[in-house]
Amino acid sequence: MAHSHDNPSDSHDHAPGHPHGHSHGSIHPAILSHERGIWAVKWSFVLLLLTAVFQIVVVLLSNSVALLADTVHNLGDAATAVPLGIAFAFKRLKPNNRFTYGYGRVEDLAGVVVVLIILFSAVFAGYQAVERFFHPQMVTHVWAIAVASLVGFFGNEAVAVFRIRVGKEIGSAALVADGYHARVDGYTSLAVLLGALGVWWGFPLADPIIGLVISITLLFVVRDSAKEVFVRMLDGVEPGILDQITHAAKHADGVIAVGETKARWIGHKLHIELSVSVRPDLSVATGDEIARDVRQELTRHFPHLGSADVRVRPFKPVA
Repeated sequence: MAHSHDNPSDSHDHAPGHPHGHSHGSIHPAILSHERGIWAVKWSFVLLLLTAVFQIVVVLLSNSVALLADTVHNLGDAATAVPLGIAFAFKRLKPNNRFTYGYGRVEDLAGVVVVLIILFSAVFAGYQAVERFFHPQMVTHVWAIAVASLVGFFGNEAVAVFRIRVGKEIGSAALVADGYHARVDGYTSLAVLLGALGVWWGFPLADPIIGLVISITLLFVVRDSAKEVFVRMLDGVEPGILDQITHAAKHADGVIAVGETKARWIGHKLHIELSVSVRPDLSVATGDEIARDVRQELTRHFPHLGSADVRVRPFKPVA
Protein backbone atom coordinates (compact mmCIF):
# COMPACT_ATOMS: atom_id res chain seq x y z
CA MET A 1 0.00 0.00 0.00
CA ALA A 2 2.45 2.61 1.14
CA HIS A 3 6.20 2.58 1.52
CA SER A 4 7.84 4.93 3.96
CA HIS A 5 11.31 5.75 5.18
CA ASP A 6 12.50 8.03 7.91
CA ASN A 7 15.63 9.03 9.86
CA PRO A 8 14.50 9.89 13.38
CA SER A 9 16.82 11.48 15.89
CA ASP A 10 17.74 10.27 19.36
CA SER A 11 15.56 11.51 22.17
CA HIS A 12 15.64 9.07 25.09
CA ASP A 13 18.15 7.36 27.34
CA HIS A 14 16.84 3.82 27.75
CA ALA A 15 18.20 1.09 25.51
CA PRO A 16 16.76 -1.99 23.84
CA GLY A 17 17.85 -5.41 24.95
CA HIS A 18 20.02 -6.23 27.90
CA PRO A 19 22.99 -3.97 28.53
CA HIS A 20 26.19 -5.26 27.01
CA GLY A 21 28.97 -6.57 29.15
CA HIS A 22 32.18 -4.62 29.14
CA SER A 23 33.92 -4.79 25.78
CA HIS A 24 37.11 -3.22 24.49
CA GLY A 25 36.68 -1.63 21.10
CA SER A 26 33.04 -0.67 21.41
CA ILE A 27 30.80 1.61 23.42
CA HIS A 28 27.16 0.88 24.15
CA PRO A 29 24.82 3.09 22.07
CA ALA A 30 22.79 4.02 25.15
CA ILE A 31 25.88 5.77 26.51
CA LEU A 32 26.54 7.64 23.26
CA SER A 33 22.93 8.84 23.07
CA HIS A 34 23.40 11.13 26.08
CA GLU A 35 25.82 14.04 26.47
CA ARG A 36 26.58 13.05 30.06
CA GLY A 37 27.35 9.52 28.89
CA ILE A 38 29.84 10.80 26.32
CA TRP A 39 31.32 13.10 28.96
CA ALA A 40 31.74 10.13 31.34
CA VAL A 41 33.51 8.06 28.66
CA LYS A 42 35.93 10.89 27.89
CA TRP A 43 36.90 11.51 31.51
CA SER A 44 37.18 7.77 32.16
CA PHE A 45 39.64 7.68 29.27
CA VAL A 46 41.70 10.48 30.84
CA LEU A 47 41.80 8.81 34.28
CA LEU A 48 42.76 5.40 32.91
CA LEU A 49 45.35 6.86 30.55
CA LEU A 50 47.03 8.77 33.39
CA THR A 51 47.01 5.58 35.47
CA ALA A 52 48.58 3.59 32.63
CA VAL A 53 51.24 6.24 31.93
CA PHE A 54 52.36 6.16 35.57
CA GLN A 55 52.48 2.37 35.45
CA ILE A 56 54.54 2.41 32.23
CA VAL A 57 57.19 4.49 33.96
CA VAL A 58 57.35 2.00 36.84
CA VAL A 59 57.48 -0.95 34.40
CA LEU A 60 60.56 0.56 32.77
CA LEU A 61 62.17 1.13 36.17
CA SER A 62 61.31 -2.18 37.82
CA ASN A 63 61.29 -4.75 35.00
CA SER A 64 58.02 -6.20 36.35
CA VAL A 65 56.04 -8.30 33.86
CA ALA A 66 53.05 -8.49 36.24
CA LEU A 67 52.79 -4.71 36.17
CA LEU A 68 53.34 -4.77 32.39
CA ALA A 69 50.30 -7.02 31.97
CA ASP A 70 48.16 -4.83 34.22
CA THR A 71 49.31 -1.73 32.32
CA VAL A 72 48.19 -3.35 29.07
CA HIS A 73 44.81 -4.05 30.68
CA ASN A 74 44.36 -0.43 31.75
CA LEU A 75 45.47 0.83 28.33
CA GLY A 76 42.88 -1.49 26.78
CA ASP A 77 40.14 0.03 28.92
CA ALA A 78 41.28 3.52 27.96
CA ALA A 79 41.37 2.51 24.27
CA THR A 80 37.60 1.91 24.39
CA ALA A 81 37.28 5.66 23.84
CA VAL A 82 39.00 5.36 20.43
CA PRO A 83 35.81 4.31 18.56
CA LEU A 84 34.07 7.26 20.22
CA GLY A 85 36.69 9.63 18.83
CA ILE A 86 36.39 8.03 15.40
CA ALA A 87 32.61 8.38 15.54
CA PHE A 88 32.91 12.09 16.31
CA ALA A 89 35.45 12.60 13.53
CA PHE A 90 33.09 11.12 10.93
CA LYS A 91 29.88 12.49 12.45
CA ARG A 92 30.06 15.62 10.29
CA LEU A 93 30.18 13.62 7.07
CA LYS A 94 26.78 13.05 5.51
CA PRO A 95 25.71 10.00 3.47
CA ASN A 96 26.47 10.36 -0.23
CA ASN A 97 26.07 8.48 -3.51
CA ARG A 98 29.00 6.22 -2.67
CA PHE A 99 28.40 5.70 1.07
CA THR A 100 24.62 5.76 1.17
CA TYR A 101 24.43 4.63 4.81
CA GLY A 102 27.06 7.11 5.97
CA TYR A 103 30.37 6.28 7.66
CA GLY A 104 29.22 4.43 10.77
CA ARG A 105 31.19 1.31 9.79
CA VAL A 106 34.43 3.24 10.37
CA GLU A 107 33.55 3.13 14.06
CA ASP A 108 33.34 -0.67 13.85
CA LEU A 109 36.66 -0.85 12.03
CA ALA A 110 38.22 1.24 14.80
CA GLY A 111 36.87 -1.31 17.27
CA VAL A 112 38.59 -4.11 15.34
CA VAL A 113 41.89 -2.22 15.44
CA VAL A 114 41.56 -1.69 19.20
CA VAL A 115 40.90 -5.40 19.78
CA LEU A 116 43.88 -6.41 17.61
CA ILE A 117 46.18 -4.01 19.46
CA ILE A 118 45.09 -5.39 22.83
CA LEU A 119 45.49 -8.95 21.53
CA PHE A 120 49.05 -8.23 20.42
CA SER A 121 49.81 -6.55 23.75
CA ALA A 122 48.34 -9.45 25.75
CA VAL A 123 50.36 -12.00 23.76
CA PHE A 124 53.49 -9.88 24.19
CA ALA A 125 52.97 -9.57 27.96
CA GLY A 126 52.27 -13.30 28.20
CA TYR A 127 55.41 -14.11 26.22
CA GLN A 128 57.48 -11.89 28.51
CA ALA A 129 56.03 -13.66 31.55
CA VAL A 130 56.81 -17.14 30.18
CA GLU A 131 60.29 -15.99 29.18
CA ARG A 132 60.96 -15.02 32.80
CA PHE A 133 60.43 -18.61 33.93
CA PHE A 134 63.33 -19.75 31.74
CA HIS A 135 65.48 -16.62 31.93
CA PRO A 136 64.82 -14.97 35.30
CA GLN A 137 65.64 -11.28 35.62
CA MET A 138 65.95 -9.24 38.76
CA VAL A 139 62.87 -7.22 39.60
CA THR A 140 63.85 -3.94 41.24
CA HIS A 141 62.06 -1.02 42.88
CA VAL A 142 59.56 -3.36 44.53
CA TRP A 143 58.14 -0.45 46.51
CA ALA A 144 57.40 1.38 43.24
CA ILE A 145 55.59 -1.70 41.89
CA ALA A 146 53.46 -1.75 45.04
CA VAL A 147 52.65 1.94 44.61
CA ALA A 148 51.81 1.43 40.91
CA SER A 149 49.54 -1.46 41.86
CA LEU A 150 47.66 0.76 44.31
CA VAL A 151 47.52 3.55 41.71
CA GLY A 152 45.96 1.05 39.29
CA PHE A 153 43.45 -0.01 41.91
CA PHE A 154 42.42 3.51 42.94
CA GLY A 155 42.41 4.69 39.31
CA ASN A 156 39.97 1.95 38.33
CA GLU A 157 37.93 2.52 41.48
CA ALA A 158 37.65 6.24 40.68
CA VAL A 159 36.46 5.36 37.17
CA ALA A 160 34.03 2.82 38.64
CA VAL A 161 32.48 5.33 41.06
CA PHE A 162 32.32 7.96 38.31
CA ARG A 163 30.66 5.68 35.73
CA ILE A 164 28.18 4.23 38.21
CA ARG A 165 27.15 7.68 39.45
CA VAL A 166 26.70 9.16 35.97
CA GLY A 167 25.05 5.94 34.75
CA LYS A 168 22.42 6.17 37.49
CA GLU A 169 21.92 9.89 36.78
CA ILE A 170 21.10 9.30 33.10
CA GLY A 171 19.46 5.90 33.59
CA SER A 172 22.09 4.01 31.59
CA ALA A 173 22.37 0.40 32.76
CA ALA A 174 25.24 -0.07 30.29
CA LEU A 175 27.35 2.67 31.89
CA VAL A 176 26.61 1.31 35.37
CA ALA A 177 27.70 -2.15 34.19
CA ASP A 178 30.92 -0.64 32.81
CA GLY A 179 31.46 0.94 36.21
CA TYR A 180 31.20 -2.37 38.02
CA HIS A 181 33.58 -3.90 35.48
CA ALA A 182 36.11 -1.14 36.21
CA ARG A 183 35.81 -2.07 39.89
CA VAL A 184 36.73 -5.68 39.04
CA ASP A 185 39.69 -4.38 37.00
CA GLY A 186 40.87 -2.63 40.16
CA TYR A 187 41.19 -6.01 41.87
CA THR A 188 43.30 -7.17 38.92
CA SER A 189 45.66 -4.29 39.68
CA LEU A 190 45.81 -5.40 43.32
CA ALA A 191 47.01 -8.80 42.12
CA VAL A 192 50.22 -7.04 41.04
CA LEU A 193 50.70 -6.13 44.69
CA LEU A 194 50.73 -9.85 45.53
CA GLY A 195 53.51 -10.36 42.99
CA ALA A 196 55.49 -7.48 44.50
CA LEU A 197 55.08 -8.91 47.99
CA GLY A 198 56.20 -12.32 46.70
CA VAL A 199 59.38 -10.78 45.31
CA TRP A 200 59.90 -8.87 48.59
CA TRP A 201 59.59 -12.13 50.55
CA GLY A 202 62.20 -13.86 48.39
CA PHE A 203 59.98 -15.59 45.79
CA PRO A 204 60.94 -13.87 42.49
CA LEU A 205 58.73 -16.18 40.37
CA ALA A 206 55.67 -14.52 41.93
CA ASP A 207 56.05 -11.65 39.43
CA PRO A 208 55.93 -13.72 36.20
CA ILE A 209 53.20 -15.96 37.68
CA ILE A 210 50.94 -12.96 38.30
CA GLY A 211 51.90 -11.53 34.89
CA LEU A 212 50.90 -14.77 33.16
CA VAL A 213 47.58 -14.94 35.02
CA ILE A 214 46.70 -11.37 34.02
CA SER A 215 47.75 -12.03 30.41
CA ILE A 216 45.48 -15.10 30.23
CA THR A 217 42.64 -13.03 31.68
CA LEU A 218 43.25 -10.44 28.97
CA LEU A 219 42.92 -13.10 26.27
CA PHE A 220 39.43 -13.93 27.54
CA VAL A 221 38.56 -10.21 27.47
CA VAL A 222 39.85 -9.99 23.88
CA ARG A 223 37.73 -13.01 22.93
CA ASP A 224 34.54 -11.44 24.29
CA SER A 225 35.35 -8.05 22.76
CA ALA A 226 36.14 -9.54 19.35
CA LYS A 227 32.88 -11.48 19.40
CA GLU A 228 30.83 -8.34 19.98
CA VAL A 229 32.71 -6.23 17.44
CA PHE A 230 32.58 -8.83 14.67
CA VAL A 231 28.91 -9.63 15.33
CA ARG A 232 28.20 -5.94 14.71
CA MET A 233 30.26 -5.96 11.52
CA LEU A 234 28.33 -9.00 10.24
CA ASP A 235 25.03 -7.18 10.86
CA GLY A 236 24.23 -9.24 13.95
CA VAL A 237 21.95 -7.83 16.64
CA GLU A 238 21.34 -8.70 20.27
CA PRO A 239 18.88 -11.49 21.09
CA GLY A 240 15.44 -10.04 21.64
CA ILE A 241 15.85 -6.97 19.41
CA LEU A 242 13.45 -8.26 16.75
CA ASP A 243 10.86 -9.13 19.41
CA GLN A 244 11.11 -5.59 20.79
CA ILE A 245 10.70 -4.13 17.30
CA THR A 246 7.56 -6.20 16.80
CA HIS A 247 6.25 -5.18 20.22
CA ALA A 248 6.86 -1.48 19.47
CA ALA A 249 5.24 -1.62 16.03
CA LYS A 250 2.09 -3.23 17.44
CA HIS A 251 1.61 -0.18 19.67
CA ALA A 252 0.72 1.88 16.59
CA ASP A 253 -3.00 2.25 15.92
CA GLY A 254 -4.17 0.33 12.87
CA VAL A 255 -1.44 -2.31 12.84
CA ILE A 256 -2.99 -5.77 12.69
CA ALA A 257 0.19 -7.79 12.32
CA VAL A 258 3.93 -7.33 11.89
CA GLY A 259 5.60 -9.23 9.07
CA GLU A 260 9.24 -9.57 8.00
CA THR A 261 11.56 -7.62 10.28
CA LYS A 262 15.28 -6.90 9.89
CA ALA A 263 17.73 -4.83 11.91
CA ARG A 264 21.42 -4.05 11.89
CA TRP A 265 23.87 -1.74 13.59
CA ILE A 266 25.92 0.78 11.63
CA GLY A 267 28.28 2.31 14.14
CA HIS A 268 26.15 3.12 17.18
CA LYS A 269 22.94 3.58 15.18
CA LEU A 270 20.27 0.90 14.74
CA HIS A 271 18.67 0.64 11.30
CA ILE A 272 15.34 -1.20 10.99
CA GLU A 273 13.30 -2.58 8.11
CA LEU A 274 9.86 -4.08 8.68
CA SER A 275 6.46 -4.61 7.13
CA VAL A 276 3.13 -4.14 8.90
CA SER A 277 -0.30 -5.35 7.86
CA VAL A 278 -3.38 -3.11 8.00
CA ARG A 279 -7.02 -3.34 6.92
CA PRO A 280 -7.15 -3.78 3.13
CA ASP A 281 -9.87 -1.13 2.70
CA LEU A 282 -7.70 1.72 4.03
CA SER A 283 -6.51 4.52 1.74
CA VAL A 284 -2.89 5.13 0.84
CA ALA A 285 -2.94 8.32 2.93
CA THR A 286 -4.14 6.39 5.98
CA GLY A 287 -1.43 3.81 5.36
CA ASP A 288 1.14 6.60 5.38
CA GLU A 289 -0.20 7.84 8.73
CA ILE A 290 0.08 4.36 10.20
CA ALA A 291 3.65 4.06 8.94
CA ARG A 292 4.42 7.40 10.57
CA ASP A 293 2.93 6.18 13.85
CA VAL A 294 5.05 3.01 13.67
CA ARG A 295 8.20 5.10 13.23
CA GLN A 296 7.26 7.22 16.22
CA GLU A 297 6.82 4.10 18.35
CA LEU A 298 10.18 2.75 17.18
CA THR A 299 11.84 6.08 18.03
CA ARG A 300 10.27 5.93 21.49
CA HIS A 301 11.51 2.40 22.11
CA PHE A 302 14.92 2.77 20.40
CA PRO A 303 16.54 6.11 21.30
CA HIS A 304 19.57 5.44 19.07
CA LEU A 305 17.51 4.66 15.98
CA GLY A 306 19.27 5.60 12.77
CA SER A 307 16.48 4.89 10.27
CA ALA A 308 13.22 2.98 10.04
CA ASP A 309 11.97 1.65 6.70
CA VAL A 310 8.30 0.77 7.22
CA ARG A 311 6.34 -1.06 4.50
CA VAL A 312 2.55 -1.06 4.83
CA ARG A 313 0.65 -3.97 3.27
CA PRO A 314 -3.01 -5.05 3.24
CA PHE A 315 -3.76 -7.76 5.76
CA LYS A 316 -4.50 -11.20 4.28
CA PRO A 317 -6.07 -13.69 6.69
CA VAL A 318 -4.54 -17.15 6.68
CA ALA A 319 -6.93 -19.59 5.07
